[in-house]
Amino acid sequence: MSEVRETLVQLYRGRDARARRFRYVVLAFDLTTVMFFVVSSMMELTPLILAIDYTIAVVMIADFVALLIIAPRRWRHLLHPMIIADLIVIASLLAPMFLENLAFLRVVRVLRLLRSYHVLKELRDTFPFFRRHEDTIQSALNLFVFVFFVTALVYVMQVDVNPKITNYVDALYFTVTTLTTTGFGDITLQGSHGRLLAVLIMVVGVALFLRLVQTIFRPQKIRHECPVCGLQRHDPDAVHCKHCGEGLHIETDGAWD
Repeated sequence: MSEVRETLVQLYRGRDARARRFRYVVLAFDLTTVMFFVVSSMMELTPLILAIDYTIAVVMIADFVALLIIAPRRWRHLLHPMIIADLIVIASLLAPMFLENLAFLRVVRVLRLLRSYHVLKELRDTFPFFRRHEDTIQSALNLFVFVFFVTALVYVMQVDVNPKITNYVDALYFTVTTLTTTGFGDITLQGSHGRLLAVLIMVVGVALFLRLVQTIFRPQKIRHECPVCGLQRHDPDAVHCKHCGEGLHIETDGAWD
């Protein structure tokens, strides 16, 4: 058992070429499953999709067990939000083997999007491009997760009671038109709970959506700690810290987009 644990530690935390290749494979799997769950939520359930679901579940279970084996504090590891999200996703993938495949079970797989933050960390540690544009990419990821989380709520609450929301695309269409304040009015949420959800989206969602979009398109900042006050974010061409006025020596390549 100790040999197995040592091998897993080397694969998940090592710095040699084999460990890097292994983590690239895990990274590719994470990216692929995130995209598959988003796309498959918009499609009818077929035997092929079920087969892919079960295959993903097996790989996720193997990954979960491996991480549990190498975790220094296993109970604390089990309480990590990303691990809990993975367990919920695994349960949703295996549920059709024992229960009728309810619509909401497919939608809760949007929790796999939480894995995107882990993916982003791996990419940031590996590729300079992600380090340079970390803030923009992080904001875009937040926006992506937020939109699909709200869409999942709309779909779960309306698919059985609203004749105009019959699939995930309908829910996504309503969510985006509401968040962008376009509001064509061809789809409205039914029932008191639907109207309350619409109010929540309009009051909280629109403000957050606009904030995230603004963050993506605002002038880029760079990370450079001021030696006096510790301010982390500055304009790329900053000569003095805006907080305390201390002179800054930010390394540049001589040109900025």
